Amino acid sequence: WFKQNVSYFLSTGEFGKYQFLQFFLQVLSGLTAGMHMLSLVTVAAVPEHRCFIEGVDNSSLSAGPWNSSAILAAIPLKPSGELESCQMFDPAAEGTNATIPCTSYVYDTTYYKTSRTIDWNFVCDRRWMGAIVQTVFMLGVFTGAVTLGGLADKVGRKTVFCWSALFQLIIGVGVAFIPEYFSFMVARYLLGIVGSAGAYICGFVLTMELVGPSKRTVCGITFQAVFAGGIMLVAGWGAIIHDRQLLQVVYGLHGCLFLGHWWWLDESPRWLWMQGRAAEAVDIVAKGLRINGSGIPVDKEYYIQKAKQQAAAEEKSSAGLSDLFRTPNLRMKTLNVCLCWFANSLVYYGLSLSAGKLYGNPYLILFIMGLVEFPSYITIVFVLDRLGRRSITSTLMLGGGLCCIIAAFIAQGSTTSTAVVMAGKLLIAGSFAVIYNYSAELFPTVVRNSAMGLGSMCARLSGALTPLITLLDSFDPKIPAVLFGVVALVSGFWVMFLPETMNQPMPESIEDGENFGKGDTWFSQCAGRKQRQNSVYPDDPEQMVPLKTIE
Repeated sequence: WFKQNVSYFLSTGEFGKYQFLQFFLQVLSGLTAGMHMLSLVTVAAVPEHRCFIEGVDNSSLSAGPWNSSAILAAIPLKPSGELESCQMFDPAAEGTNATIPCTSYVYDTTYYKTSRTIDWNFVCDRRWMGAIVQTVFMLGVFTGAVTLGGLADKVGRKTVFCWSALFQLIIGVGVAFIPEYFSFMVARYLLGIVGSAGAYICGFVLTMELVGPSKRTVCGITFQAVFAGGIMLVAGWGAIIHDRQLLQVVYGLHGCLFLGHWWWLDESPRWLWMQGRAAEAVDIVAKGLRINGSGIPVDKEYYIQKAKQQAAAEEKSSAGLSDLFRTPNLRMKTLNVCLCWFANSLVYYGLSLSAGKLYGNPYLILFIMGLVEFPSYITIVFVLDRLGRRSITSTLMLGGGLCCIIAAFIAQGSTTSTAVVMAGKLLIAGSFAVIYNYSAELFPTVVRNSAMGLGSMCARLSGALTPLITLLDSFDPKIPAVLFGVVALVSGFWVMFLPETMNQPMPESIEDGENFGKGDTWFSQCAGRKQRQNSVYPDDPEQMVPLKTIE
């Protein structure tokens, strides 16, 4: 009973001063996660570039007007009228239109003075090396989601959170000083493990397990909004600091925000209770009640005794990732949610990483890419607990998928194209935000962190594929966007078969998870059927029972 009523114990409003303080500590992980996720957009930015012309250019960063007669005589034009980025006329075949690949490059320094791309010439036939760095980071997040999610279910959310935050600070600063490509990739891989998987997922799960059901929506969406704030910080710092080494150091130093968490952040009382550590769970609840000023006494010995009786009555659970696939209903929900994470991430990062390809100030475009998510989040906060998770997730994914496909067939660089891309980002950011809440509510406590880790793993797998998929534009510029759109449409349709979790108690055991939502689909709801009870429990644990009535 205790583990199911933590939120009531702490505050009759489910979100008192204690929850606010803990939530503030937890949500900071979203800021650094968003920052590290897209830091390469500025640190390894790809400026406009062309071939270095002997006798005309002095260095890769010093060049005359790109439309000078000497340049136009040496470099062919694209059909659009722009200079070819990777080809020049063959000086040995003067008088013909024969071209040869560039051997060195000149970069447009209007927006980017330095970047990893400029240092290492990650353009043209070496463009894939730049894409691989972002892919390796996402593979790090993938690895962290696989390993740290399950680890947090075993050793605790706080432990994994704090160690990840510490390594995030060390690696985030240290990566700025690595001069060699493969060492840089290893550091980015490790930063992905601790930066976006370790701290962010654990922080989110801590929040979901601490606040009451009516506050999960606002808190979950706030996580996504803070992540978008991290993207905006990437743009803001990038516009101010033009030295890529100093810029990366500034990004990394944001890890100092977590230095006090080992003392200030509390472990999840739900997790402690499920691990048989009732005394620690009760102490944290008592602390919360004291900070909230509720004046409600907690009989520690009574709950410790109750925990022992429960442990003796229940078979010891050692649930893990494999339990998500053991029973048919839970297995189908798991596969559905995995595709949903995969599709959301694919489109979200596909659109975010395309910021540099849109015409205009790249810092402003990236800033707007983050800002455009906020109207979506604000709207969702007001409608999610009215319209439900399933219908909103499905609708937004279908809309985001259509935007991707439409944008592919509109001339790149036009105002209409930019507007459609921004609309797609707004829609997919909304569904990506909801799937965090939706996943946490669909899966039982004993495997919730593992399930969130698995979902995040699928998201990072698609995130790792995204930079590689964008390379397909070498064959046809439409291919990446159409591919993103089709995947989003397929997943958006399948989400209709997930159960609704709005105003439902979160399942606790594997059995609860299997029974939760049987027969409840969007189609059965439209047909007027709802084949499940309102709760998976005989007595709804989320009902607010006055403490004095518990004997």
